Amino acid sequence: MNVVVVESPAKAKTIEKYLGKDYKVLASFGHVRDLPSKNGSVDPDNDFAMSWAIDTRARARIKDIETALKSADRLILATDPDREGEAISWHLLEVLTKKKALKGKDIQRVVFNAITKKSVTEAIANPRDLDMELVEAYLARRALDYLVGFNLSPVLWRKLPGARSAGRVQSVSLRLICERETEIEAFDPKEFWTVDAMMGSAKGAFAAKLTTLNGDKLDKFSISSQADSDAAMATVNAAKSFSVTSVEAKPLKRNPPAPFTTSTLQQDASRKLGFSATRTMQTAQKLYEGVNLGGETTGLITYMRTDGVSMVGEAITACRTQIGSKYGQSYLPAKARVYTSKAKNAQEAHEAIRPTEFTRTPESLKLSGDMEKLYALIYKRAMASQMASAKLERTTIEMADAAKTVGLRTSGTVIRFDGFLSLYEESKSASDEKENDATLPAVAAGDALTLDKATPEQHFTQPPPRYSEASLVKKMEELGIGRPSTYASILKVLQDRGYVVLDKRRFTPDDKGRLVTSFLENFFPKYVQYDYTADVEERLDKVSAGDLDWKVMLRDFWTQFAAAIEQTSELRVTHVLDALNDSLRTLVFPDKEDGTDPRKCPNCDDGQLSLKLGKFGSFVGCSNYPECKFTRPFGQGAEAEAAAVEDKLLGQHPESGEDIFLKNGRFGPYVQIAREPKPKNTGIPKTWPVESIDLEKAIQLVDLPRHVGDHPEDGKKIAGNLGRFGPYILHAGTYVNLPTIEEMFEIGLNRAVVMLAEKRANPGRGRNGGTVLKDLGMHPTTEKPIKIMDGRYGAYVKYEKVNATIPKGTNVEDINIDMALEYIAEKEAKGGKKKKPAAKKKPAAKKKPAVRKKPAAKKKPASKNKPAAKA
Repeated sequence: MNVVVVESPAKAKTIEKYLGKDYKVLASFGHVRDLPSKNGSVDPDNDFAMSWAIDTRARARIKDIETALKSADRLILATDPDREGEAISWHLLEVLTKKKALKGKDIQRVVFNAITKKSVTEAIANPRDLDMELVEAYLARRALDYLVGFNLSPVLWRKLPGARSAGRVQSVSLRLICERETEIEAFDPKEFWTVDAMMGSAKGAFAAKLTTLNGDKLDKFSISSQADSDAAMATVNAAKSFSVTSVEAKPLKRNPPAPFTTSTLQQDASRKLGFSATRTMQTAQKLYEGVNLGGETTGLITYMRTDGVSMVGEAITACRTQIGSKYGQSYLPAKARVYTSKAKNAQEAHEAIRPTEFTRTPESLKLSGDMEKLYALIYKRAMASQMASAKLERTTIEMADAAKTVGLRTSGTVIRFDGFLSLYEESKSASDEKENDATLPAVAAGDALTLDKATPEQHFTQPPPRYSEASLVKKMEELGIGRPSTYASILKVLQDRGYVVLDKRRFTPDDKGRLVTSFLENFFPKYVQYDYTADVEERLDKVSAGDLDWKVMLRDFWTQFAAAIEQTSELRVTHVLDALNDSLRTLVFPDKEDGTDPRKCPNCDDGQLSLKLGKFGSFVGCSNYPECKFTRPFGQGAEAEAAAVEDKLLGQHPESGEDIFLKNGRFGPYVQIAREPKPKNTGIPKTWPVESIDLEKAIQLVDLPRHVGDHPEDGKKIAGNLGRFGPYILHAGTYVNLPTIEEMFEIGLNRAVVMLAEKRANPGRGRNGGTVLKDLGMHPTTEKPIKIMDGRYGAYVKYEKVNATIPKGTNVEDINIDMALEYIAEKEAKGGKKKKPAAKKKPAAKKKPAVRKKPAAKKKPASKNKPAAKA
């Protein structure tokens, strides 16, 4: 008997079918242990000893493997073909060795780049030893990230209240977003004008642009005002007898791009499909693990975490065969194309992302939703990579008037042979110049032209665009920051921490993100430098190649980093605020139009405004506090200051006679009733402009909750109120959300009773009793039902007391029992209820693990079978 361990339960079933009855395939569900989230998990004073803890959920998985090994002769570790997969295998070996479960067992490591019968059986026939260089690269990276996070984050918490955390790569990525925002804010638009003309000829009309005027060649800013434009238009309109002065037709060739890497897949899926990096990787994972084809689960693409751009010979042959049969020999270049990686820090590379079989066209598979879209993108890109180049012709026509006072130009690109463009065209970023692919009339030098119409157009230079996920991933890769396989998680962490906001698919830094970046730039400048971060990645590459000892690398890093941390121990909050006031001056204290001091308090004579740090974040306050209580939100500058008037008395409550005020707090405006013994404050709804708040509206707000009436069935109150998620009504524990604040104040008893009855009849929303969207069947171990429910925040998987989140963008119809089991396992790992599968029986014992370990100091080439790193 052979025991095979893979990462995913979905893969386990498929691979067990491929291998037959002599193999028992079990899933580790990813890592079985990790560094505990507490101080001391990595001990620099003890040669960087690392204390690992077994994941609670993983104990049952390890027990299953241990039990299965009792009647097995061989353990085959078949985790993913990258650095992370190698580490998972190493962790398993360490745990099982301590449990003495490997005595007398033959230990083998196998890797396969695709989940197909051929790939899996070939991998089993060609095992290797565990690659300890990859494991050490993982250990070094894990220790680095832990040491930065667990030493830098507490400094942030003490010196910058409201900050969440800092990370080795996360903080550098955040800096990119913040720097771009600063560029946008500092940008000074510059005016320029163009003159477009519509020219007529015997062969047809076409558009042209003014390029020379009175013998001078125009550059972008030659016509920089309305007056310049008027003068240019007068000259153009006065010109006579236009003719063609030259026609140049230049042949061009465009070559196809390489097949996808992790990074280029994320970028193209973002631009063409609107997918986030996380959504792309989740969908690619499903395509890799496979779908049911003819009663057998088959992987549709090769492994999706790679920097490699090449395909193996047999895949290239299959691809070229498919091109020849489908498109004809004219679309097939004489020789197969060979691609090499241009990535600055290529991880342990294997194949590019490609279909496992080129005969499986997107149309033949009948996939749906995200899987259909992403598979088509991967298939077309891989096919196009081996197709003939596109042949184009770029034609440029120059023209002028008889006196040569006005010169115009037009150009157009015509496709003479579409080649790979018949299947795939690489997406362009927003900053890429757009080509004019208009077909121009066949004019010749000397042909007469007429000026049908000239039109001036005003333009302003534009600031650089905010980063999209695609452009940020591209920039990070260019700079060598992090690894493509980690980009999705980095971008998610930045959003989860509230450091950035993704709006209209563009990243905008939040105030707290800019504060954290400014703090790190002032007090830890080295560790947010792009070159330094890229250098650390290169040193990690050397570890994985066996050219650098991982402990030496950690010692070099820690010596300098610990000294930087120590320097902040005497740092006072006043020093921090002085530095932040200075570095964020243009954001927090922008110059005023009247030239007065932007830091002068508007409420008192001698107060100076400064950043203040509170329990819930940062704000701007006066230096004369508590005498002067002026505050305004961080980052709102003069606009907020203009709105931040002194406390305003709106009037008295008609029943109690208590004063009601409109006030400005650090989190914005609110109304207050001077009630004894403690005033009552109520925030102003976002849909109500501050200037619209009068005594009537203020009374409505301070009187909340509103008594709608008593329910006719039980006599209990129905109340209307404002909550975290907006207006609602409440009766006996049942909440019903209302669409507008106005409805909350207007709803009557009858309507409220009807809405409450509808909610109780169909709870549909919320995790305690939603509508069943899909019944997936019984849990394979416990025989308990697993269902997909409709909840308040979207669909989720329900199993006993576990409510597991479904990844964003996942089509409910695509979810099967295997996917649901993974979601449940992930939830259990994060603290959901753990269900222990029934124990499996088996006895026996035999041989010790073989581990390949090269001497630390020696340089050795990377292993032939070395897979790509996940970082």
